[in-house]
Amino acid sequence: MALSIPGLLRDRVARTPDAEAMRYRDNGGWASLTWSELQERVAAVAFGLAGEGLRKGDRVALMGRTSIEWIVTDLAVLAAGGATTTIYPNSTAAEVAHILGDSGSRIVVVETDEHAALVPDGVEVLRFGAVPRASGDYDALIGDLAPDDLATLIYTSGTTGTPKGVELTHENWLTTAEAIASLGILQPTDLHFLWLPLSHAFGKVLTMAMIAAGVPTAVDGGVERIVDNLGELRPSIVAAAPRIFEKIHGRIVAGAREKGGVTEKIFRWADRDHGPATRWLADRLVYRKLRDRVGGRIRYFVSGSAPLAPEIAEFFERAGITILEGYGLTESSAATFFNRPGMIKIGTVGPPIPGMEVKIAEDGEVLLRGPGVMRGYHNRPDATAESLVSGWLHTGDIGELDDAGRLKITDRKKELIKTSGGKYVAPTRIESMINAASPYISNVIVHGDRRKYCVALVTLDPDTAGGLTDAESEVGDAIKTVNAQLARHETIKRFAVLEHDFSVEDGLLTASLKPRRREIERRYADVLDSLY
Repeated sequence: MALSIPGLLRDRVARTPDAEAMRYRDNGGWASLTWSELQERVAAVAFGLAGEGLRKGDRVALMGRTSIEWIVTDLAVLAAGGATTTIYPNSTAAEVAHILGDSGSRIVVVETDEHAALVPDGVEVLRFGAVPRASGDYDALIGDLAPDDLATLIYTSGTTGTPKGVELTHENWLTTAEAIASLGILQPTDLHFLWLPLSHAFGKVLTMAMIAAGVPTAVDGGVERIVDNLGELRPSIVAAAPRIFEKIHGRIVAGAREKGGVTEKIFRWADRDHGPATRWLADRLVYRKLRDRVGGRIRYFVSGSAPLAPEIAEFFERAGITILEGYGLTESSAATFFNRPGMIKIGTVGPPIPGMEVKIAEDGEVLLRGPGVMRGYHNRPDATAESLVSGWLHTGDIGELDDAGRLKITDRKKELIKTSGGKYVAPTRIESMINAASPYISNVIVHGDRRKYCVALVTLDPDTAGGLTDAESEVGDAIKTVNAQLARHETIKRFAVLEHDFSVEDGLLTASLKPRRREIERRYADVLDSLY
């Protein structure tokens, strides 16, 4: 087993030097790198950074969209003995200042002039693609790296508070990547399409897993080009947050409704009747077009970073596309549980990956232990001691295990609602159900802590709801459908349809597209009060 991430790449080069490693946008087309060519680029940048004075343990911050330059620079920093600090490309000046100051990063590599303008004085700024290059003895350069060396500082997206820097070591990434590669999901003939932000642990661990498995990755962080890229690249493995799958589902359902007639009837029948004749018709009219739209070669979609509604997973399964849902935290290297062939159960995130242990505390909290668990929070011994108790990571998530060891997450511990009547409500589950009940709904926030009953704030999807004539009625019908499946104290008594959808830019979604619940409740406090 390799002792470091650069060592993992070196081992991959030794096994398959001339196989394709990376595919990336270049002058409007696609260019390719073999594993040996990738390592040559990494080595050149690593020696260039060493020439800039980078020493073992130094932090280098990376700020930009997902790209081949991001991946090369990240690996190069590690090869030179440094650790990368990740910064989301849409971060504010205050967030950038906090992360650079807390991490002690002495160099920041940025994508654009706008990013450079956010960097405080005193920090050296370099540009992706323009980092100095040099040459030297690569094996000697990476020879001193150890498994417990710091590799990455990732600052949590902070749905409720100030972001904390999660310290992840070479061992954390290595063991998680190699465990994923051992599951039998990835094949050398696969093509992985990566658009997820590499500032987030989800995208980063998948990149490492592809190195371990020898699977090529096509890289393009342009969110506006996702659909076009799927058609051009025809990948077989694509990962995304549930929000992306919800939007695809919403567009397909809304499209079938707008067509009306036979198409809508067949589509509705297929939702209820799984007989071969109905499925064949639905496939010809709807599902085949969906498969073609995503390239026609998808073996697996991978879902992570937030819960996936079972209704969404079932829709894609009917369309002939399996979604493998996984679960993990930044603090556990992002991928601790994975559904896998032969053990898939919709509604669960599968069993733990090899090497990781799980137990459920008396209050239902999921606890994790193993080589993927973080070293701690940077400069936060108090927070580290609170989260890591006797080697067990307290996830803050409530869950349960089935007889096969598969985990089902029910909600966040801190987000559980306790009504004034003393009843507990898990809002995330209800929000997912409402979202899946209508193709026109974008985001839902269930509220009711210390209140008499639960209410909901609802936003509409601008991509599907443009022609909607009666939003109140549509949302009301969706909530009525969901209420019929809930206990009385969980039901939504009143709701408000907001004028604008939440976004990352307005500070109401995290970079991984999760709602910032506390900020939304603060900003819409008057609306919430009006519902009681």
